[in-house]
Amino acid sequence: MAKVKTTFFCQNCGAQFAKWQGQCTSCKEWNTIAEEVVQKAEKTGWKTETQTTKRVAKPQRIKEIDTTKDARLNTENNELNRVLGGGLVPGSLTLLGGEPGIGKSTLMLQIALTLPYTTLYVSGEESAQQIKMRAERINPTAENCLILTETKTQNIFKQVEEVNPDIVIIDSIQTLHSDYIESGAGSISQIRETTTELIKFAKETATPVILIGHITKDGNIAGPKILEHMVDTVLQFEGDRNHVYRILRAHKNRFGSTSELGIYEMQGSGLREVSNPSEILISKNDEDLSGTAIAATLEGMRPLMIEIQALVSTAVYGTPQRSATGYNAKRLNMILAVLEKRAGFRLGAKDVFLNITGGISVDDTAIDLAVVAAILSSNEDISVAKDICFAAEVGLAGEIRPVTRVEQRILEAEKLGFGTIMISKYCKVPKNNYGITIVRVAKMNDVVEWLFG
Repeated sequence: MAKVKTTFFCQNCGAQFAKWQGQCTSCKEWNTIAEEVVQKAEKTGWKTETQTTKRVAKPQRIKEIDTTKDARLNTENNELNRVLGGGLVPGSLTLLGGEPGIGKSTLMLQIALTLPYTTLYVSGEESAQQIKMRAERINPTAENCLILTETKTQNIFKQVEEVNPDIVIIDSIQTLHSDYIESGAGSISQIRETTTELIKFAKETATPVILIGHITKDGNIAGPKILEHMVDTVLQFEGDRNHVYRILRAHKNRFGSTSELGIYEMQGSGLREVSNPSEILISKNDEDLSGTAIAATLEGMRPLMIEIQALVSTAVYGTPQRSATGYNAKRLNMILAVLEKRAGFRLGAKDVFLNITGGISVDDTAIDLAVVAAILSSNEDISVAKDICFAAEVGLAGEIRPVTRVEQRILEAEKLGFGTIMISKYCKVPKNNYGITIVRVAKMNDVVEWLFG
């Protein structure tokens, strides 16, 4: 047995120190440094040397490396597959974070119950009876899912050797503890040690492992920042517990893009995949309302049609209010200045409120033209036709600038039944026979004249 060693860790950022001090020199926080035991016994990984013999790795030419056996595993969930980049990669470690009660455990259990592979669902937070009650609501006929309620990694690995699962799900990483570390579960040392053991297990056996992680009040994943560096993929499950829709984003992905998102709807029987996000982002009213316009935007590779709402009214107080929900407030001020300078609209003495429906935030500059249309529609109290959508950027000179991948936006608008799309005159569109009318504009005055005469 090796001598027990202790060292000091910052509980906020995970920085290591040789002795205690009041302020962490890494994150500048005060009174966050605590002493922890870092080693209790000698070890070699998730298996001991007497249990396995491993060949020494040798360098290979990159063209000789075989990748055919590392085909992705289909999760039977199209939204999750899209965010992961096509499915789970064998030997990968995926970390899923989100607020309490948002549906992380429900999502992972739902996937475990529908997978055609043998899945081991390890829970350190709920009893087997609690998991069974939720499983009966989601998929009572599942047969390939095994439930294990355990928090000690050594016992988990013993069961893994007996069961030999295709996928392992851990709920959650903050509840695990290892015999090699004497600190309590959830501490910096335990999180780092248990994650290291799971990484060695995943890489040596080519078994994908999914970890569920808690988050702090700031919205960051609890534990040291090195946890996010160690894993291959970091997913964030977002949404409002008071609403039914959830968004799954990738903050880090070594095997695919981080710009994709998946959308779910929380129901009594689990999470329903929303294959057409425009159904929740566009209101279904039949009345012609002023101050609304539809924009064609992109999230990763997925085109979305979102509804922009604007309200322009006479300022009650001396200074007019400028409020934007889901849109950059500075960009709203810029567009209002362009409308006043280049199009002659006197908006300097009026309150302007802007909202993107569905509760999402959009950074795509292609929605600028829809913002202009919504503001002008509310100011003139003239509604914009419901079958018109917009996809263009507005410049400071009042010019309508082209945006990227305009063909995808046109095809999505056509698929959803829009009759007209307004784009920049300078967009290069392949000569295809679209079933939608394409209106090209070059300046702000062209937009005003076309919409309101």
